[in-house]
Amino acid sequence: MSSPRIRYRWWLWPLLLCLTATSWAALPPSVDGRPLPTLAPMLERVLPAVVNISTVTRIETAEHPLLRDPFFRHFFDIPSQRRQRENSSLGSGIIVDAKRGLVLSNHHVIAKADAIRVTLHDGRTLEATLIGSDPETDVAVLRIPNQDLSALPFADSDQLRVGDFVVAIGNPFGLRQTVTSGIVSGLGRTGLGIEGYENFIQTDASINPGNSGGPLVNLNGEMVGMNTAILAPGGGNIGIGFAIPTNMARAILEQLVEFGAVRRGLFGVSVQDLTDELAGALGLSSLEGALITTVERGSAADEAGLRAGDVILRLNDRPVRGSSDLRNQFGVMRVGESVKLDVLRDGKPLRLSGRVADPYRHYIPGERLSPMLSGALFGELDTNSGIPAIPVGTVDPESPAWLAGLREGDRLVQVNGQRIGDPRDIAKILRASKGLYSLRIQRGDDLILLSRR
Repeated sequence: MSSPRIRYRWWLWPLLLCLTATSWAALPPSVDGRPLPTLAPMLERVLPAVVNISTVTRIETAEHPLLRDPFFRHFFDIPSQRRQRENSSLGSGIIVDAKRGLVLSNHHVIAKADAIRVTLHDGRTLEATLIGSDPETDVAVLRIPNQDLSALPFADSDQLRVGDFVVAIGNPFGLRQTVTSGIVSGLGRTGLGIEGYENFIQTDASINPGNSGGPLVNLNGEMVGMNTAILAPGGGNIGIGFAIPTNMARAILEQLVEFGAVRRGLFGVSVQDLTDELAGALGLSSLEGALITTVERGSAADEAGLRAGDVILRLNDRPVRGSSDLRNQFGVMRVGESVKLDVLRDGKPLRLSGRVADPYRHYIPGERLSPMLSGALFGELDTNSGIPAIPVGTVDPESPAWLAGLREGDRLVQVNGQRIGDPRDIAKILRASKGLYSLRIQRGDDLILLSRR
């Protein structure tokens, strides 16, 4: 009969075998004499392409009303210069083109910055120029001198699968070159209210403040996404981070480099997600696809032959998972780009084709109003969005309109202090004034006075 000690060991042995087998599953078949698994070689290739971004924003400080009085300033010999304070912020970026010195980052990292500095992996600090940014997708592109740079290659983010291992790299809380690892927790995340166009990769790799703009890479050292946001109800990381897929970021980057802005087209449809009831009535076995509710008359969708009640299943041979997915796919397409649609109509499959239309095709070129506003496009008076104003379309970088301070999406309220009711009023005011002295515009929720000195 065995002793209690022997019985205890016999009972423990299967448990030890189980634990040992579990440990061996995460290690090479043989440990002695062989290196353990490591990401170090991959990171040695990747880290030189990850940069630290610091910005400086100058903000005018509030003054006592007396200090705004010129007589008071003169009497007490107070300098007329306005007092300013500087705000600084930190973020991350990715060198994506070494020859051209292109750096990809988030719009919110560099928004409203007066100066942008990029610190490389080797410690060099370079002044960066903003090429363009897109608030709707939170993508920005910078340019730095192409002096011995290393770039990070793109991967096809459409090939990602839930469960793939990924690594997040960035500068959280100012800690340079921080690396965290995890897996892809979800794909195509939308409806988060973070950006206008949302198609996020979700990951449990730790992402913290300062990681924004850094890369999410696969184990081959290729960029699959750009770290952008976290879900943090209590203010800390809970393992729910989001990254912009590289395919979306790359499409936006190409337009920003070419035009300085994203020139989105219009297709002219309103869509909604399918419900169980709608899918059943239409004879669909899944809820994938986008149901067209309205088609704008004379739009690109109308010309392509779409009708209300059609279900869009594929766009350019890519599946359409829902209304947000369709909007995201259209959001990165250029004006004039061809469109192929796989549609279900009355239970029958149908393939239609068309082109993305120019949303500014009816706008007036600024040079027709005045040489001082050439390079911009101006629409008809809009009275539906608060203050009556003239909407501004695309603005060519370095054009007279650009140098006057106009940007795409602005709403022009006054010219030289005078209200305008029609684009042709702009030409009359500038001729009478014999020059352009000021423009009052609405940009987002802000009213801004652009003065020329």
